[in-house]
Amino acid sequence: MKRRNFSSGWAFAPTAVRRAGALLVAAVLALGCSPVFNWREVPLGESLVVMLPCKPDRAERSLPMDTSTVPVDMAGCEAGGATFAVARLPGGDASQAEVRLAAWRQAAKGPWAGAQITEAPWSLPRAAGRPAPWSLDVVHAAADGRPAEAHLRWFAGPDGQGGITLYQAMVLGRPSAADAAETFFDGLRLR
Repeated sequence: MKRRNFSSGWAFAPTAVRRAGALLVAAVLALGCSPVFNWREVPLGESLVVMLPCKPDRAERSLPMDTSTVPVDMAGCEAGGATFAVARLPGGDASQAEVRLAAWRQAAKGPWAGAQITEAPWSLPRAAGRPAPWSLDVVHAAADGRPAEAHLRWFAGPDGQGGITLYQAMVLGRPSAADAAETFFDGLRLR
């Protein structure tokens, strides 16, 4: 039986084996360098900093509100099986902001008819007291029988021009890390 001396490393391995080994090492290194949740601070306007678990996409659209439409801008991304996003819209003065936030919250419940919805006051440092911060958590059975989740938080802050900006932070789906939603909501910071 002929013995091979592999003590000198990969130098004597066939080319295909060396390539496969190099690809395996590269794949392991790539996995180590690309975590599922790569948290980063992202500004949303001048007043809010958000912690997102991935590089955000940004979008703008108009939302029907009151008797007109208002501009909404969003930043969000998908990571670990869930969508993390924050939207903002002009709230106007305090009384107008209350009406707009109530309408926004009501519209958000629409897709969850028949689901288990829990609503409660919520707190966020530096958030306006009027309209008060609010939370909504949803759990329902998806078509495949697995539970589906949505966690929404609304809050308001000054817009720097004497008015109020309304915000909605949301986690849609069940993140693969148990603390991801908490990290996201704890990372909301009004300036």
